[in-house]
Amino acid sequence: MQRLQAKIYGRVQGVGFRAFVLHRAQALNLTGTVRNVYFPSRCVDVVAEGPKTALQTLLDLLHEGPSMSRVDRVDVTWQAPTGSFSHFRIA
Repeated sequence: MQRLQAKIYGRVQGVGFRAFVLHRAQALNLTGTVRNVYFPSRCVDVVAEGPKTALQTLLDLLHEGPSMSRVDRVDVTWQAPTGSFSHFRIA
């Protein structure tokens, strides 16, 4: 088990990115959150916990995003899981 924190930059707000992440993370049986961040810069923040292979699959999907999005950059941090999530949700 691991914890992934990713900040996704580009055209990622108002294009269904959070719903895209929610459905993919739930399909991978991950727990965590996805939310829009507006300050200091606009991005989508994802925190997910689960098996490393599932997290890597999610990370690959974050680089693609839904069809209306444009991902310019993904900043990733790997951490020890905290077990603080019971499911995956939009925050």
